[in-house]
Amino acid sequence: MYRRDFMKWMGAAVGSLLTGGYSRIAADDQTGRKKPHILLICVDDLKPALGCYGDPLAKTPNLDRLAARGVRFDKAYCNQAVCAPSRYNLMLGSRSTSLGLYGLDKPFREVYPDAVTMSQYFIRHGWRAESIGKIFHIGHGNTGDDASWSTKPHWEPVVEYLLPENSAGGRLTREEAFFTNQQLDRIHTLPRGHAWEKADVPDNAYADGRIADEGIRRLRAAHERNQPLFLALGFVKPHLPFCAPKKYWDMYDPAEIALAGRQTPPELAPPFAGKGYIEIDQYEPIERKTPFDEELQRTLIHAYYACVSFMDAQIGRVIDELDRLTMADDTVIALWGDHGYHLGDLGYWTKHTNYEQANRIPLIFSAPGIVKAGTHTDQLAETVDIYPTLVELAGLPHPGEHVTQPIDGKSLAPVLRDPSVRVRDHAYHVFPRGRRMGRAVRTDRYRLVEWKIPNEPQETAVYELYDYQADLLESRNLASERPDVVDQLRKILARHPEALMPR
Repeated sequence: MYRRDFMKWMGAAVGSLLTGGYSRIAADDQTGRKKPHILLICVDDLKPALGCYGDPLAKTPNLDRLAARGVRFDKAYCNQAVCAPSRYNLMLGSRSTSLGLYGLDKPFREVYPDAVTMSQYFIRHGWRAESIGKIFHIGHGNTGDDASWSTKPHWEPVVEYLLPENSAGGRLTREEAFFTNQQLDRIHTLPRGHAWEKADVPDNAYADGRIADEGIRRLRAAHERNQPLFLALGFVKPHLPFCAPKKYWDMYDPAEIALAGRQTPPELAPPFAGKGYIEIDQYEPIERKTPFDEELQRTLIHAYYACVSFMDAQIGRVIDELDRLTMADDTVIALWGDHGYHLGDLGYWTKHTNYEQANRIPLIFSAPGIVKAGTHTDQLAETVDIYPTLVELAGLPHPGEHVTQPIDGKSLAPVLRDPSVRVRDHAYHVFPRGRRMGRAVRTDRYRLVEWKIPNEPQETAVYELYDYQADLLESRNLASERPDVVDQLRKILARHPEALMPR
């Protein structure tokens, strides 16, 4: 009942689109160059838990072959490790600290009504832009942005159960309510759903299978039209709850699943830098105790990887159809995870920190005729770089002078042409804790996090420093022991303006 009500609400909420009035131009520009299709693949909560990133556990043959077609970024980072702001970073090309948007519930148009999203920019230059699945965050009071698309977005649920025993007997659960904007004023009176589900069902019984189905239909329609397509596919797994068909669970042997090597916070880290049980505590059978027992940890990790393999199979179906339609040579593909994910490391689960596992993301570009297939790069990259990169790959003018919001990203196109090229010397990200902003710079070797209330005196700042050449597990905050490195990295951080306070 609740899902049907929400789908009616979603349909009623779609008003007149704001994309009208832009000139529609032919598929070929004045130079005779054919405009490429753009396939933007967004994956919710996906860390680099992929075979092509060297993960020995992951079974991801389809994303591995996508990487074999293009360039894999080994040091790519989100700009904030939480869903809604990270998707604003992607679609606006603007960092959270430039927007003042750090939470889940603030629609960006309340603050930037005239912003031009990435898809709108392509619409202005003759593309048809379509959205399937989770591109903008819908839920927690947020409703997405219909103005960014040429037609009504196709939505699928993030939280979905097929077995009543996992959804409190089929009742509306807390996270279903959050992600469908229902009963937000009484969330904590609702029952918790289960953190995972293993059902012997076909792939399209769950949302990601239907997202692939719809993506295939849209590709077929685009094949018949004489207009370039900007297609954004937003797969929802491996976001909690970890629900996937049984066959993907069966791909993994629980006995082969290793637990996190360090399950306590870094020594000497400020207590506010870490996180509690936010998000995962909304699910059964999670109890607020650290660490979780080994059986629960292993089950959660197993469930996460099962969902990764499920999502991978759906992306494979879309790529297969792109090949079957002979569209691959005319299509630029970008694969992006919206942020990383803690799986028990440092004692944390999910995201919401400034640590490596929450911020490192997979980023893969395939651009036939531009990239050398099967290459990779250590070039540091940020989510905000994707907007100007796709614009350049499509042969369009840089958006900086044509949009109202700040464009913080740098085009990675030079790196795609030559993976040894460098366009930035660090990545920048943030996570707030109350009024404190944890602004971070990640270089090839180090991460410095500065915790400070914006515009407060510099001497009030608290620092974290981690050396990934010496300690991949972030065992100890080295800020007090390496003041020389702190000073060096503070100079890099000083290139960035103070973070805007939350809007």
